[in-house]
Order: sequence, then C-alpha cells, then structure tokens
Amino acid sequence: MNPDASRPRAAQAAGRRPSASARRSSHSGGIPAQERELGAQGRQTMRRLLDAGMAEFDQNGLQAVRVDDIVRRARTSHGTFYLYFKNKEDLFRALLRDCLHDMGVVTDEFPVVTHNDAGRAALRAWVGKFCDTYAAHAAVLRVLTQAEVISDDVWSDGLQLMFRLAEAMTTGMTAAPREVAHAEHAELTAVACLMMLERVNFLFSVEVRLPREEMIDRLTAIIFAAFRN
Repeated sequence: MNPDASRPRAAQAAGRRPSASARRSSHSGGIPAQERELGAQGRQTMRRLLDAGMAEFDQNGLQAVRVDDIVRRARTSHGTFYLYFKNKEDLFRALLRDCLHDMGVVTDEFPVVTHNDAGRAALRAWVGKFCDTYAAHAAVLRVLTQAEVISDDVWSDGLQLMFRLAEAMTTGMTAAPREVAHAEHAELTAVACLMMLERVNFLFSVEVRLPREEMIDRLTAIIFAAFRN
C-alpha cells in the first residue's frame, strides 16, 4: 500500500462529514475579511474561495498551490481573492481554525471510560467521531504534518491540539475506579494512542483501502487495553 499512489477526493468522505454549518462554525475569513462585516454575498464568495483552497491543497499540497490555482477553481478574480485573504497561507489558516475548532469539540467529548462493556462502547463511539472529524479536515491535517512547509505558529497550534487531546484521553481513561491503579506513564500512553489514530486516519484519507468499521473496532480495543494492567 503506497499512500502517495493516489490522492483523496473530497466527495469520498462526504457521507461521514459534519454539516456545512458545523464544519464552518469558526470561519471568520482571512485578515482582510476580518477587518469588515461581510454580507450574505460576501460570505458566499468567501466560502467558495475556501472550498477551492481546500480542494487545491487536497490535490497538490500547500507548497505547490498558487493563488492563481485557487481563483481559477473558484471562478473568481485575484482582486476578489485579496478582499478576503492576504495570501494562500492566510486562507490555509482560516481552514485550520475551523479544523482546530471541530477537533476541539471532539476533544471535549472524550468520555470517562469505565472498565466494562459500557465503557468500551463509549470509547468506540468517540473513536468513530474522531475518524469522522479527521475525514472532514483531512487535507488540512495532512498539510499540518508537513512541518517544513508551514510556519512555526501554525505548527505550534497543531502541537497544542495534540497535547490537549492527550490530556483529555489521559483523564478519560484513568478517571474511572478500578481494582488496581494504572496511572504510570498514562500521558505517554495517550500520546502513543493518538499517533496511532492519526496514522490510521491518514491512510484512510489517501484512499488506502482499509475496512473502516473493523479498524475502528481494533483501534478501540488497542486503546482500551493500553490503559489496563
């Protein structure tokens, strides 16, 4: 299986994505757009540019994409682009804000996982939500893993999210009463589990054919076992 052999298409994950309003709940546009109040037509234009940017980043990666490519796909002009975004990196940051917002929601929903079937079911439901959210923002998250082509502040935002996720997982997996405490190295265990989750979802996003529901079952089983003696 070669992740570079094919690129994902946005429609592939459409059935598992949140609604458009949920996915764009944190969008305020780029630096130019934030300096004024947008009307309905302005918001629609900005959304078209964001969709075009997402599609271009998805297909070609951040480094290779030009503003020319984005405006051509959005069927608009350079002048219109610069009414909403300072440059392509500014557009990417708008997409990233939305991604971080939705991942933050998933983070806040991490359950207290009891050491029984109910706890395992709650964990599986959360893993499914994580996978859905990753699928909705896969292009942005793939760019975020390319530290050499993004700025330090953007990379820092991604790291902060990972550590926040790890903290939520550590708390949720160790909060329930148990016969023998097993909190030693729980934070590192959480980081390892999150790295595993990210890599599996990366493979999903590049069209590596893995059985999704079975993989969610296995991911759940591994995380559930990792925090037990």
